[in-house]
Amino acid sequence: MADERDGTFFVVRGPVEPGDKRGRELGFPTANIALRDQRGELGDGVWAGWAERADGTRVAAAVSVGRRPTYYGADGYRLVEAFLLDFEGDLYGERLTVWLGKHLRNQQAYGSSQELIDALGRDVAATREWVAAHPADALPKLAELPPDGEVQRLG
Repeated sequence: MADERDGTFFVVRGPVEPGDKRGRELGFPTANIALRDQRGELGDGVWAGWAERADGTRVAAAVSVGRRPTYYGADGYRLVEAFLLDFEGDLYGERLTVWLGKHLRNQQAYGSSQELIDALGRDVAATREWVAAHPADALPKLAELPPDGEVQRLG
């Protein structure tokens, strides 16, 4: 797992794909990136990190990696869902590079949408705290960009 004490980050890159728009309905619209790794070598969970847009702009992000167990159980397709904090706009088709810096919690199925919304609110608060102490200009440099949908470990 990534942890600010040892400087380990995971990075994934890919085009933002349309999803089922459930995040938007819950008040947390996400940029979805398909993962090639469907076995889960990275491990599912919620992370604090950063997303870099095609123009180089970096935006703090609360990021879910996994199968969306509240709605799909163990049968869902694994993907990265990045909620870019304080961002409004259309990212469809844009290539994002996402740094996963701090593992916040494991994914879990919630009994209701409201329980999930409450958990997402806590995730966003934890992400804000983490990014305040880990500014985007301190992110590790990439020797080369990973192929779309592949996870690269840094550190």
